[in-house]
Amino acid sequence: MKNQKEVIQECTQILKRGGLILYPTDTVWGIGCDATNADAIDKVYKLKQRSNDKSLICLVSDFKMLNQYVEEIPEVAYDLLKYANKPTTIIYQNPIRVATNLIAEDDTLAIRVVNDIFAKELVRKYKKPIVSTSANLSGQKTPSNFIEISEEILKGVDYVVNLHQSNKNKKPSTIIKLDLDGKVQVIRK
Repeated sequence: MKNQKEVIQECTQILKRGGLILYPTDTVWGIGCDATNADAIDKVYKLKQRSNDKSLICLVSDFKMLNQYVEEIPEVAYDLLKYANKPTTIIYQNPIRVATNLIAEDDTLAIRVVNDIFAKELVRKYKKPIVSTSANLSGQKTPSNFIEISEEILKGVDYVVNLHQSNKNKKPSTIIKLDLDGKVQVIRK
């Protein structure tokens, strides 16, 4: 079995080529791709059979990376993330430096500063945000563990991470929308 360093290296090569990976995150198993590659993002929508007007989440490794992909981060975002007791995704206005087909019609993007050791190191090594959308077909139940992922998803990605496949019962993140004026709206608890 490969170690984490080898798996991360293989994942980054796939991502650089515009491929899709299936990987564990701090929430559920995710289908991932380079958040700056429009063709790769189109592949995610096609694999999930999802309308491209439905937004995707992307992961960053830390606040420094977050600042590189959002024009202006409301101050309250740092407090929300610092004190969150579970994985929290924030929808920011005016994302920058990502593929245009990742940005919602209202010029927003959902981004999570990831805490999972593997996913955080993967994003850090890749040096760009990575898309993270649940590993299921659109409209299907989100798998709570690796063994619930459909054969169609497993065959539709270019690389399946062989680590942490026994982890169970992780839940999707909390989603909060922030306006530049400081208005906070909880989208998913």
